[in-house]
Amino acid sequence: MGVSLNPSTILSGQGLDVSSLVQQIISEQSGELSVWQGQDTALATQNGVLDGINNDLTSLQTAVQALADPAGALTAQAATSSNTGVLTATAQSNAIAGTHQIVVSNLATTGSLYTDPVAAGANASFLAGGQTSGDIQLQVGGGSGATHDIAITQGSNDTLNTLASSINTQSAANNWGVTASVVSDGSGSRLALQSQNSGTGGALAIAANTNTTLTFDAPTGGTNANLTIDGVPFSSSTNTVIGAIQGVTLNLVSPSAGTPPSQPTQLTVGADTSQITTAVNNFVSAYNTVVSTINSQYVVDPTGATPAPPLESDISLRSLQSSILADASYAIGGNDGLVNLAALGINANNDGTLTVGTNASGQTFAQVVASNPSAVQNFFQNATNTGFANNFNTDLSNLTNPTTGPLNVDLAQNEAEQQDLNTTITNFQTQLTTEQTALTQEYDSVNASLQSYPLLLQEVTETLGTLDSGTSSSGALISSEPTLTSGL
Repeated sequence: MGVSLNPSTILSGQGLDVSSLVQQIISEQSGELSVWQGQDTALATQNGVLDGINNDLTSLQTAVQALADPAGALTAQAATSSNTGVLTATAQSNAIAGTHQIVVSNLATTGSLYTDPVAAGANASFLAGGQTSGDIQLQVGGGSGATHDIAITQGSNDTLNTLASSINTQSAANNWGVTASVVSDGSGSRLALQSQNSGTGGALAIAANTNTTLTFDAPTGGTNANLTIDGVPFSSSTNTVIGAIQGVTLNLVSPSAGTPPSQPTQLTVGADTSQITTAVNNFVSAYNTVVSTINSQYVVDPTGATPAPPLESDISLRSLQSSILADASYAIGGNDGLVNLAALGINANNDGTLTVGTNASGQTFAQVVASNPSAVQNFFQNATNTGFANNFNTDLSNLTNPTTGPLNVDLAQNEAEQQDLNTTITNFQTQLTTEQTALTQEYDSVNASLQSYPLLLQEVTETLGTLDSGTSSSGALISSEPTLTSGL
């Protein structure tokens, strides 16, 4: 479309709309700019989709690595108690599958020791009459335990409150493992000593009590936990028992039922089907996200009303799709028939996505895991790194390689092309800006002339009018044209 001007407006003295006129000229010349900017936008859109698929691939690789990890979910073991009111348990990956009968005779306890009430209260001196000093010897750890001397000095630590504070200071400084406090009720105040450790190592006793009026009751607690595992007796200083069953930690809650305690609790150790199922579900979800995103790039509106997806013609995406689908159909040999995903109950749909359902025998994935956990693990991972997850992880490492990964190659090419386009666009815009400035100056000058045209025309008209008037008033001038006559 050409640039148009209105002559009547131009000659009326209004002149030119310089800004509009220059903009029309620049617009006529900037058609290529719109094409380049459109190409830049298309590349940016492609890059956004490529980045999104790359992120999905990274999430998929994380899920696959969890299945390939020899210390991950597939090797996880669980310990299940038939009576969590008596004991609970956790299992590490080195636990051996099996069942155990456990009887808890008693729990480990911390040692404690109390004085009889002091009726005078917690701030009254407990030194015997006329005494200015005394001594208490506290034994920690039973008959073979260490004895700690607590010297009593009048005015320093001869009340229950000051003695408790003194014991706590010495215990902290010398690692006695004892906490002292004062408890009060209607009968008076007592000194209470509590071991910080359970088992016989935390047993408390008073070995000597000199020149005080304090009377200590018989100590309580400070006993080991006792239990039998499959008839074998065990003793533990804490209620957390480690090492009695390989790879299993027992947490004792209460003694078994019966008098004496005799009713066993059954502990079952085996594959942690919950963790395995969760890991497989995470893989299927991440895989389906990648496949669905790729599929979305090939959904074309036959009517043409909707623009084609940004990566519809991307060859690298086709290659990626083929590779991912091939990885999902990977199979191994033997393995008790668990040779591919379908044998585990993980089935492929028509669109390439996966569904966790049942296998040809009607078993769910959870049932397959429960019946043959070692074969399930061997399908996904093995010592020769030829399992399903091992193979898939290797392929994903290649597909997501920052330099050679197909989508990263596309991204690098797009970014290089964008850089070239941006340079071209910037240079062209600079050129247009320079030309716009020159045209504005030129047409500003023309406009000034056009705007002065009516005044100039008026002056010319007035001048001509003056000339016409002068000629009419002088007949001599009108008839002064010379006439040729004969000299004869």
